[in-house]
Amino acid sequence: MDVLPCDDDVVIRRWFYVFAAVLLAVAAAVATYFPVALWALLVVGPLLLLGLHDSLQREHTVLRNFPLLGHVRYLFEMVRPEIQQYFIESNTDAFPIEREFRNIVYQRAKGELETQPFGTQRDVYRIGYEWAAHSLAPVPPLEEPPRIPVGGPDCRQPYSCSMLNISAMSFGALSSHAVLALNAGAKAGGFAHNTGEGGLSPYHLGPGGDLIWQIGTGYFGCRTPDGRFDPDRFRDQAAHDAVRMIELKLSQGAKPGHGGVLPGPKVSEEIAAIRGVTPWQTVISPPAHSTFSTPAGLLEFVARLRDLSGGKPVGFKLCVGYRVEFLAVCKAMLDTGITPDFITVDGGEGGTGAAPLEFANSLGMPARDGWMLVHNALTGLGLRDRVTVIASGKILTGFHMARALALGADLCLSARGMMLALGCIQALRCNSGHCPTGITTQNPALVYGLDVGDKTPRVTRFQAATVGGLLELLGAMGLSHPRELGPHHVFRRVSDSHVRTFAQIHEFLPEGALLADGEGAESWRDDWRAARLLIQGV
Repeated sequence: MDVLPCDDDVVIRRWFYVFAAVLLAVAAAVATYFPVALWALLVVGPLLLLGLHDSLQREHTVLRNFPLLGHVRYLFEMVRPEIQQYFIESNTDAFPIEREFRNIVYQRAKGELETQPFGTQRDVYRIGYEWAAHSLAPVPPLEEPPRIPVGGPDCRQPYSCSMLNISAMSFGALSSHAVLALNAGAKAGGFAHNTGEGGLSPYHLGPGGDLIWQIGTGYFGCRTPDGRFDPDRFRDQAAHDAVRMIELKLSQGAKPGHGGVLPGPKVSEEIAAIRGVTPWQTVISPPAHSTFSTPAGLLEFVARLRDLSGGKPVGFKLCVGYRVEFLAVCKAMLDTGITPDFITVDGGEGGTGAAPLEFANSLGMPARDGWMLVHNALTGLGLRDRVTVIASGKILTGFHMARALALGADLCLSARGMMLALGCIQALRCNSGHCPTGITTQNPALVYGLDVGDKTPRVTRFQAATVGGLLELLGAMGLSHPRELGPHHVFRRVSDSHVRTFAQIHEFLPEGALLADGEGAESWRDDWRAARLLIQGV
């Protein structure tokens, strides 16, 4: 897959510095006879040469897109640890603790030394602080990261999935170079890349990395002209060898139940062809699917997609809302005998390029609660071994992965971490089209600055180092495999003087507890009975 060609503006800007260098040489000749010009040359000349170097180098996108000016950003980065420590000690929220995790991602993506002096910068006595217990008998970490099989009893092409994969981000929201680097990184590292709901683009398919094809309410890439599901187009797209799993998106954590609008000016001919819509016309993604409206209808559609795809794993993604509604879906699994191959659980803290503030702040169950709810519901109904649970929602480190696994997940997805690995500086311009790092923009001049060849190995390194960090943590905990990790291995400070394990804080249902009318799951009994009435339409 070729990278984005330069347009005229990009060419002019790149060659400006070449012409400046030539001009500099001419000025040097003139300065031989005019001493004042010589002094001006000594000041301006190095700046022109530095700008030329910035424009031609490939490692730093900000410098490539903003020669000379970009150095201001890196000056601040040089003193960032000291600034960050000052604000932490001042107990303000100006530099949130997530900055610490952002630094870890950058170091791993660049292959830099991860160790730090003076120990942790976190307040270990803060209420809510979490940690994993280590063992006096640690074991060597696994030499090879384990693969997690995805595919239930009705799946004919199960997929062996990595522990950490790229979460859903569409082409259109991301630039062509960003998608190319992510997919090439997934190819090199042997992990999967979720396409997002914007359809299968050439940039997803070109590098050859494994794909999780996500289908949203707009059915982009498999829709009729009026926006309905098109089975023939779906069958053709799903036949791509790179498509290893298919994910039906019900909702996302950043804006659950909202849908979306793609304004007409952003619907270029390229994006229109990929999504199957009319160029330059506004496209609406409704809040709900038009193909089904009941829990049984959802599962029947899952089975239909699995059949049309030739038996590839099919599941759905959601941010959990009402517990009773998810239990109704589980009840439909029992009634129909149809189970998804996987369920991706997003959290209300999830991110997106643009979400209404009220939705981002006030809707959707947090990821940890959602992971536990889905795990408990499936366990309580004896369905857990048929369905893989995938955790999404601010997964940035090996400990984040361990926490998700302890709360019921089987494997993880990361969007934020992968964007940081690409070089995202959290400029918060995702929704403006002016992302300075060329990641969340379609501006050719900015996209061109993101060098695919440089960023691809960063994605691979981040994923490998994070999974490696998980395995090292497990070894220190005395565990030889992720499946041995449970809620009793992770602790949280709940008060100044009390510490509890996740197993003590949270309720975990026994196998089949809900099948026995809530025996051993009393706090779930009312919702389970209500779910059975809901499924009957009472």
